[in-house]
Amino acid sequence: MAFIHSGHIEWHDGEASMQKLLRVPYQENPTSPFLTPHAARLLPQVPLLALGTLDDAGRPWTTLLGGEAGFVRSLGQSVVGIKTPVDPVHDPVIDILLRGKHEDPTREHESNGPIVSALGIDLATRARVKLAGKLVAGALGQTLTQLGGKSTEAQIVIKVEQSLGNCPKYLNKKDIVPSVPEPALVSSNVPLPVEAINLLARADVFFMSSSHGDLTMGTNHRGGSAGFCRVVNNDHTGTILVYPEYSGNRLYQTLGNLQTTPKAGLVIPDFDSGDVLHLTGTTEILIGKEAADLLPRSNLAVKVQIEDARFIHNGLAFRGTSGEPSPYNPPVRFLANEGSSGVDVQKVSDRTVYAKLIKKELLTPTIGRFRFSVSGPEAAGRWKPGQYVALTFEDELGAGYSHMRDDDPASLNDDLVRSFTVSSSKRGGMPEDELEITIRNVGKVTAFLFRQNVRAGLEVPIKGFSGTFTIHQNEDDVVSFVAGGIGITPLLAHLPDLDLGRVRLIWTLNIRDVGLAIDTFERYPQLASSTILYLSGAADGGQELQTALRLERYGAQVCKRRLVASDLLSIQGQPALPSTTWYICAGSKLRQALLSWLSDRKVVHESFDY
Repeated sequence: MAFIHSGHIEWHDGEASMQKLLRVPYQENPTSPFLTPHAARLLPQVPLLALGTLDDAGRPWTTLLGGEAGFVRSLGQSVVGIKTPVDPVHDPVIDILLRGKHEDPTREHESNGPIVSALGIDLATRARVKLAGKLVAGALGQTLTQLGGKSTEAQIVIKVEQSLGNCPKYLNKKDIVPSVPEPALVSSNVPLPVEAINLLARADVFFMSSSHGDLTMGTNHRGGSAGFCRVVNNDHTGTILVYPEYSGNRLYQTLGNLQTTPKAGLVIPDFDSGDVLHLTGTTEILIGKEAADLLPRSNLAVKVQIEDARFIHNGLAFRGTSGEPSPYNPPVRFLANEGSSGVDVQKVSDRTVYAKLIKKELLTPTIGRFRFSVSGPEAAGRWKPGQYVALTFEDELGAGYSHMRDDDPASLNDDLVRSFTVSSSKRGGMPEDELEITIRNVGKVTAFLFRQNVRAGLEVPIKGFSGTFTIHQNEDDVVSFVAGGIGITPLLAHLPDLDLGRVRLIWTLNIRDVGLAIDTFERYPQLASSTILYLSGAADGGQELQTALRLERYGAQVCKRRLVASDLLSIQGQPALPSTTWYICAGSKLRQALLSWLSDRKVVHESFDY
């Protein structure tokens, strides 16, 4: 998307430093030194304005104002007026700008008012404009008490010294409607209360202000899938957040500010309840290995040590209804210590460890088994049955930088790291420095693997091994495992360690994938007699009957229909099944059905969601 560009502002030291550090080719700063006509036209259309300023200690704070279009408008000569309900008591930005030390309800500044920054935004259309300047005047009006509200109307006048209209990436659409606030302070310190932590887990956007010393400020949004901002720590030792910096316009204005002045003020709105969380703290920019160690699959992230906080019930003058999520949102990147919820990369070496493709077997037209040798003896022996290996294909499939790509938006944040369950066992007769993955051809990376000629000697870096999907079989226990298609793979890695006479496998499979079942029974003949196969889909001619008969000859029980709840109930009722734990690995729809069918049982489940 083209920037609205007029006039010229030089990059400051922090911005130039970040661009150099991240090897961004030089470009002129597209920020204009005044309120552009585009920005002036857009402001009356936005229902929200994030506003930031600095407190007496130089700490940034941010608030979110508005509720309906028309509350902010251009007054001419790069001056902007704002008229909106505010919380005059608990809102830190309003307290700084309009009350101040002496609680004077009116503040006027002829030429040297406090620096401020703002982001006018319409989440319904994803239009936005950044502003920076100084406070000219402000006043608190009468308290608004209609419908039980406890807000006050504020008027704020800002002299705009910088403006920039830029891209709509990572903004999830929301329809904004006004609401009368009734603010009540819940907490004003750290650690954060449970309600605030829950808000962070649900949040798909926050607004952040930063500064370049006391010279200028910037306010911008950070968005993604719900929960993209992770809580690293929240106890008596302190509160720490981290979020990934996704691929953007590569101006690095916010990060440039954090480079020179490592402080940030965040506001996290709850669009459903009107609750709001204000945070301020010190920041640390994490690049490369530092980012990946804390937030796997990230090359760039920001960590925020919270110094002060305010959590307010019903402090917002609006509500929002969620609409279309941004097509550019990558999956949530979980912390390295958050278990199997994400790709928690296990560090295997201080140097790069590679996986070299040495064998490929096609089991069905869309399912294959791939064997890799692992370079470096330090990596051998580090994976366990049920874990997955994270491989990066950036060197093979990376296409270079592109800011926007509407024909394939997900590709811009595709870091080309893929996680595959290790389907081989160390007790299966393979060398300790080799592993196998059994995968379906479903996307860009898997298609690349399926096209590979083994003789080409493909080598890809290993990011690590992770996952905690471990099958336990105590004395006299029967392991009950439900697999959906390729979901058999975690069980395959455990089979040499299990008594197959005390395994019950319920396996749903499309008839076109029976080659996977035949290969499994050929390798583990004892498993067939412990298996009930549910075959769905259609085959050509009389192939369905022939396929069923072939599988039955291995000793498997074959049902030519889909699995239903009553099937599990009948299996649970068998006296030969004293199992107290069920294991599930299936796609999301089948997994949710199984969890409801087995709601009264202990269930350990793995998914394909990573």
